[in-house]
Amino acid sequence: MRNSRIHSRLRSVRRALTTGIRLCLATLVLVGPLAAVAVSVSEGGLMPKRGAGLVLFVSLQRQSMS
Repeated sequence: MRNSRIHSRLRSVRRALTTGIRLCLATLVLVGPLAAVAVSVSEGGLMPKRGAGLVLFVSLQRQSMS
């Protein structure tokens, strides 16, 4: 009786792990090229900070340090 519970639990863990790995791979395959294009098109890194964006970034940094 106990062995059957352990085996069924292992089976469900394996299924969940397999499903999770498949979801991660599908996400990488579908979103990866879009992310690569977005990064290659942007100027000055992932998020260039100019104007109000720079002011917000600096103020949030100062606030987090105090």
